[in-house]
Amino acid sequence: MGKKQWIIWGAAAVAALVVIAAVWSVVADRGGTASEEAEPGEVASAELLYGIDKGQYIIEEGEVESGQTLSTIFARYGIGPVVVDRVARAAEEVFPLRNMRAGHAYTAFLRADSTRALEHFAYEKSLTDFVVISLDGDSVRVTSGSKEVRVERRRCTATISSSLWNCMVDNDLSPALAMDLSDIFAWTIDFFGLQEGDGFTVVYDERYVDSVSVGVGRIWGAIFNHAGKSYYAIPFKQGTKITYWDEQGNSLRKNLLKAPLKFSRISSRFSRSRLHPVLKIRRPHYGVDYAAPSGTPVHAVADGVVVYKGYKGGNGNMVKIKHAGGLMSGYLHLRGYAKGLVSGKRVAQGDLIGYVGSTGISTGPHLDFRLWRNGQPIDPLKVPSEPTEPISAENRADFDMIRQLVLAELNGASADSARVVTQLDSLDVYRAVPVASAGEEK
Repeated sequence: MGKKQWIIWGAAAVAALVVIAAVWSVVADRGGTASEEAEPGEVASAELLYGIDKGQYIIEEGEVESGQTLSTIFARYGIGPVVVDRVARAAEEVFPLRNMRAGHAYTAFLRADSTRALEHFAYEKSLTDFVVISLDGDSVRVTSGSKEVRVERRRCTATISSSLWNCMVDNDLSPALAMDLSDIFAWTIDFFGLQEGDGFTVVYDERYVDSVSVGVGRIWGAIFNHAGKSYYAIPFKQGTKITYWDEQGNSLRKNLLKAPLKFSRISSRFSRSRLHPVLKIRRPHYGVDYAAPSGTPVHAVADGVVVYKGYKGGNGNMVKIKHAGGLMSGYLHLRGYAKGLVSGKRVAQGDLIGYVGSTGISTGPHLDFRLWRNGQPIDPLKVPSEPTEPISAENRADFDMIRQLVLAELNGASADSARVVTQLDSLDVYRAVPVASAGEEK
């Protein structure tokens, strides 16, 4: 090798060593180590937090305290009102800063140098959704995003000893599952009359961010055993919406809800002669009293039109709704009304109309719920409620197919993913799947 070639080779080697030293210097500054398995030219993947390379920053995490605002949080990092005002204007269309709530987590991304200047600020709107405020000199950028959600399919069986809510706690199940089951069976099961020994089996999707449950997704089938009878819930899409049906193909949705509110107890029933708890005289009580905490949401039991909203003596704040078939419903002793509720407004079954209170003549928070047919009071607990339109003839074969697949999974007959219903928009994928035999549907 000639002298000139040795000089060129030596210069190249020195340059390579300089580059390697620079790379190791950057790695050391970031507190990391170089991967021994990295291939030449391969770039190490960044660890992202809210879409930001956290390795470039000093991270500080906190929680919004009661009465705290973005202005007071930013003041900790030397950011004054002028910048906060600029952020507020930039955030208005993405996430108004007035919607920040105590107890929600936030993360500050500080520049990893002597200035420790705030460059990004992430606020968690919910367990899954967040907003990021980015500061770069006079520039402000506000973006929103969502965490990656993992869905895990679960099959659970539980027996009730006291209440549906306590059953969820006892079996380490999501409280949201109780809400969803009560919604699905709201027309068929009296959740105020659950008995010890009642129980259910349910197949559903549970949603996770990392290892933390963030709620319940679709319920893919349920069997609820109540008072010695089994009630089925089979999901099926007829028309544009997925709803639930019994094993015969009758809709679980009835023309009248069992009750206008959730998770209470009946403190007084319909009576022609009841001793009034306040007046201490006997007189008719043409309603059902549901004891519930003040502020509990109250919902319309059927589609209809609001014909009265206001204060009415001993009945307190009251709403009356006119329904089809000569039916009228009344909601008494309300603390307040749903926003926008006015006389003449049309409401749908399940719409929020007000909140449990103790207005008028009342011994404590409760809802006095009443029904009239053609002007005559009737016992709300004895009113038959007819189901809405059943599965149509043209959908019967597809429904029977989905029903068999759902019941097979509920009964634990198969863990084969090909026999699991995961969507109902296109059923072709299931038509070639062998369904459970009668022996599998126990």
